[in-house]
Amino acid sequence: MSALPVDPHLYSTFLGVMVVMAITPGPANLFAVATGVAKGRASALVGVVGMNCATLVWFAAAALGLGALVKAFPDAFHLIAIGGALYVAWLGVKALHGAVQNTAPTDPQQPDHAVAVRKGRSAFIDGFAVQIANPKAILFFTAVLPPFLDVDRPVAPQLALFALAVIGMDMMSMSAYALSGAALSQRMQQPRFRRGFGLFVGVLLLTAAVLIVLRL
Repeated sequence: MSALPVDPHLYSTFLGVMVVMAITPGPANLFAVATGVAKGRASALVGVVGMNCATLVWFAAAALGLGALVKAFPDAFHLIAIGGALYVAWLGVKALHGAVQNTAPTDPQQPDHAVAVRKGRSAFIDGFAVQIANPKAILFFTAVLPPFLDVDRPVAPQLALFALAVIGMDMMSMSAYALSGAALSQRMQQPRFRRGFGLFVGVLLLTAAVLIVLRL
């Protein structure tokens, strides 16, 4: 067994996937934009902290559940990893399809799955609520993360390094969305930029899915 806490190849692939997932507009990033517009940049950054605290809760749950799964059902874990690779590939195909169809982006003022920004409530509480119930976060921990765990290494150290990467990238991405706000929203309204962004995301995700399968 290697002395390293993670498989270097799997971790580098994970970092690539996380870059794409962190910058892709979703409930969390759209909430950051909406909070910045409605409450100002300071409140938006507080909301970012709230969302990442919820992510830590998800990682704590994953440390308990995934650790037990790896030890008890290594074959089942392998099947979950394959399912995760297929999910990442599906995300890539979806991004490419959206780029080809050049679909209109979601209105950042009214994100489909995000908690509405309320004037009288704490941005931290709203941010925590957005991420704890975020479908993207749920899918990440049930489908995307498992393929990157090495069953021959202790789970806890691996999750710690994955958490460090996720929190770091999400903090930077969400903060950028919060601070850029309307400017980024207007940029995504441009068909040419939106098409290029979708093609870039799709190719990276499909490449990551192939790398995951090759490492299984």
